[in-house]
Amino acid sequence: MGSRFNQRDQKRKVNKIYNIAITIVSILIVIVAVSIFLSDDGTETKKATTEPKQVAETEKGKVVDKPAGKEEETDSEKEDAVGDSEATEEDAEKEDSKSIKEDAEEKTEDDADSEKAGDAELVEVEGSGDGNVAATYTSEGWKPVGTEQSGEHTTSFEKGSVDWNEMSKAIASGAGIDEGSMKLWWLQNGGSPTTAIGTVSEGDNPKTFRVYIEWVDGSGWKPVKVEELKTNDKR
Repeated sequence: MGSRFNQRDQKRKVNKIYNIAITIVSILIVIVAVSIFLSDDGTETKKATTEPKQVAETEKGKVVDKPAGKEEETDSEKEDAVGDSEATEEDAEKEDSKSIKEDAEEKTEDDADSEKAGDAELVEVEGSGDGNVAATYTSEGWKPVGTEQSGEHTTSFEKGSVDWNEMSKAIASGAGIDEGSMKLWWLQNGGSPTTAIGTVSEGDNPKTFRVYIEWVDGSGWKPVKVEELKTNDKR
């Protein structure tokens, strides 16, 4: 009896030790598992917390990586902008050059007209009452055209003579017409040996002028009055 009891008691102790050991092992397993779980969760939390901070710092520091395509697109836009600016400046230069050229051409035309009129400023005066006269002009700027003749002057209406040619020159000066393009429709005595009247027009221009000239001794023929006619009465 005593031996059997001892055996049971010993066996109970051994079982108790086993149970305690199993419990300890289980507790250790649980502790290790919990530690691993908490460790993994802490790492993920730290990572998640750190990443937004890094992003925030990156944005704050303006160190943001841009896609290569975006950079290329931006460079292309800059080049287009520069090209547009250069094109605009070039167009402006062309417009300025064109404007300067037009102004020069207008000035040249004005100078030519001024030379045609002998730089004489015309002043409109009261007419003779002729119904075919649209306007009558005179000018203090008219001067004698010069002469090759010497001695006592005799007016000549012979076409091609020196006096005829000098009268034509004076008539062209009074009308403001280039002598090379002037059409002399009529040339007649003006009522005295030292006066003459010519009816002229320029090229195909229908505008017709009646020019009064007079002889100045030693200086030649000089325009004294011009009438702009409504119609060419000598055509």
